[in-house]
Parts: sequence; C-alpha cells; structure tokens
Amino acid sequence: MARESQEVNAKTPRAVLVALISQKQTVEKTNEYLDELAFLAETSGIETAKKFTQRLERPDTRTFVGKGKLEEIKAYLKAQDIGIVIFDDDLSPSQIKNIENELKCKIYDRSLLILDIFVLRAKSAQARTQVELARYQYLLPRLTNMWTHLERQRGGTGARGGSGEKEIETDKRIIKDKITQLKEKLEIIDKQNANRRKSRTNVARVALVGYTNVGKSTLMNQLSKSEVFAENKLFATVDATVRKVVLERIPFLLSDTVGFIRKLPHALIESFKSTLDEVREADILLHVVDISHPSFEEHIEVVNATLSEIKAGDKKVIMVFNKIDLFKPSEEMLSLAMDMDEETYKQNMLLKLKATYMNRQDYSAVFISATRKENISELRNLLVDKVTGRHLEIYPNYLKDSGMDYDFLFKE
Repeated sequence: MARESQEVNAKTPRAVLVALISQKQTVEKTNEYLDELAFLAETSGIETAKKFTQRLERPDTRTFVGKGKLEEIKAYLKAQDIGIVIFDDDLSPSQIKNIENELKCKIYDRSLLILDIFVLRAKSAQARTQVELARYQYLLPRLTNMWTHLERQRGGTGARGGSGEKEIETDKRIIKDKITQLKEKLEIIDKQNANRRKSRTNVARVALVGYTNVGKSTLMNQLSKSEVFAENKLFATVDATVRKVVLERIPFLLSDTVGFIRKLPHALIESFKSTLDEVREADILLHVVDISHPSFEEHIEVVNATLSEIKAGDKKVIMVFNKIDLFKPSEEMLSLAMDMDEETYKQNMLLKLKATYMNRQDYSAVFISATRKENISELRNLLVDKVTGRHLEIYPNYLKDSGMDYDFLFKE
C-alpha cells in the first residue's frame, strides 16, 4: 500500500506559486492570497511545492517578476524537477511568452487556473458551453506557446506539424469560429432558460450567493432536504441548482449557483451571466459568509462588488454567517484577551460580531453552522418571514383564503 501511495504521489503534478508584495498588498495579505492560490491549485489536482514572493511596486512589464527572482525560480524548478509555475495575477500575452521562453515550463496565471477548475467542475450542457466559451476567449490573444492548453481542450496528442505564424493564424480563425458557434449555442440555451424562468413568476424565489467554499451547497441541503453535491473544495458547485422548498406551507424556489472569488475572470462572469440570472431574478438573496475565515469581511466586499457588476446589488438580503463552530479569534485578538481563556473570548467575540451585524438596518443577519445544524431553525423562521412577505405580494388574498394565522408577521 505504501508503494502504491508513493507511485500516486509521484504522478501528482507539482508547481511553484508566485506573487508580488507592494504598498497596496502587504506581506500578510500576499501570503493569504497565496494560500488561496494553493487551494485553487489543489482543487485542480496540482500540489504546491514552494511559494515565491518579491517586493515590487508594479509587475515587470516583460516577466512580471524581476530578472533575479526569475533566475531564482528557474534554478529551483531545475533542482526539483518541477514543470508548472502559477502566478497569482493575470499575465499579458507577452509576459506569458517571455516567461515560458525563460523557464521552459507550463505557465498558469490566476484566470487560467480558475478556468481549468471550471472545466473539471462543469456538468450540465449549459455550464460546459459557458466554460468552453470563456476559455477560448481567454486563449485567443495568448495563442503563442500555449499549445498544451489548447491540446487539452481538443483532446489531442500534442503532435503538430510546426509552430510558425501560419499555424497560429489558422488556429486563431478556428477559435474565432468556435467562439461564434458557442455564443449561438448559448443564445438558444438562454432562450430556453428564460422561458422556464417565466413560468416561475408566480412563486417567491430565493438564491444562495457567497464567496466560494462558504457552505452554500451544505446549507441548501439543510433547507431543501435534498442531496446537492458539496465538498470542501473551491467551486464545488458550477451548475445552477434549483429546488422547490415549502416552509410553514409557503412554497418558494431555492437556487444555488457558482461561488464568487477574488479576481474572478471577467470572461467567466460574462459567460455565466445567463446562469446568474437565477441571482438577478431572485426576490431574496441568502448571502452566505464563512465567518471562520480571517478575511470574511473582504469576501463580503468581493461578493457585493460582483452582485453590483451583474446588476443584482439592490436585492433584499439575509446575511447568513456560517461556520460559527470553526470561528477562532486571531492571535492578535487573543493577545488582548487578558485573563480570558480562548473559548470564553471566542464566545465574547461572536457576541460582538452578532451585535455589529444584526444591528444593521440594510439587511437581516443570522449566525449558524450548517454542518452542525446550529441555529438552522432561526434561519428558517427569518426566511419564512421574508418569503411570506413576497408570497403575499403575489397572492394578496392568501391569508384570508387559507384561513391561516400569520399574526406574527405584523408584530413589531
């Protein structure tokens, strides 16, 4: 068994990660972003061997990092027999070409890595079409020296008759034709989905949104009693999932869509706009937040910015702070705890966070643990309140006709 395990590990591709430190991005923040990049790499099946950082005010226009740092990376790749380098920012076509010429290895930037994960995760015809379109749009201006990425998309063996200007121009025409075909295919799918959504106008609609890997799919399983795929990896959900839910005899549709992330490739946002119509056309958003993550407030900002970009920033929102069971005060916070033990201080910090966010007037807030089912009933009650309000807008005479007692809705 040990030998088999070694053989499997030997086949796992390894990579080094690269990021810059600047006045706008501190050492701590850069390390945090590299941890997220390592998680993205792991989700894509790539093991992180080492992380390289360099302090620069702006990326080098030719090779992103400076000449000395590039030589350092090159020496490490050769010594450790590593064939992949992943950059935490997007690279220009010329930067990719120059870096590949220097390092003689496969280069990923952040967008390409995310696109590769979406290729692995997309299951439905719509999601696969959207991802394929986004990937081709990304690759088109970066064709030179990117044959391996194209071959993976084509399923080819990598054999080519040459790599000159003529072959690149031929591939550009092929990809442009493919992009046109994919856009036409998506238009047909979009029309079908639009007709399907029109049939849902007589029912309240709720959409789960949030940063990737915050527990949206787990929460959907709790609320809808269904078995939506959920795991501790980034972008576990790419396809939109819609379930009918009935709480307190009030029906509504609950949808779960792709999670957001810092620097989500623009091509993906554009391609997934039809899928994100589930969010745009929802009456209520459940904005799920992983409160155990040290940068959960930044994640909230990323989600809000993306919602604004897809024109869904004006929705009624319930903030769902998830993973309270995993919440841990930072070492800096604990240093201020004086004589309190960690658990007592944790509970005090949670109470302060609850007071801060639950006193906001622009949304409702609830603190839960989806995996441990903590405070799920509190969330259900809050959701029933909001959904019933929308249900009464659609069916004004519902309470009178049903004979049900909803006095609690009108209490202060």
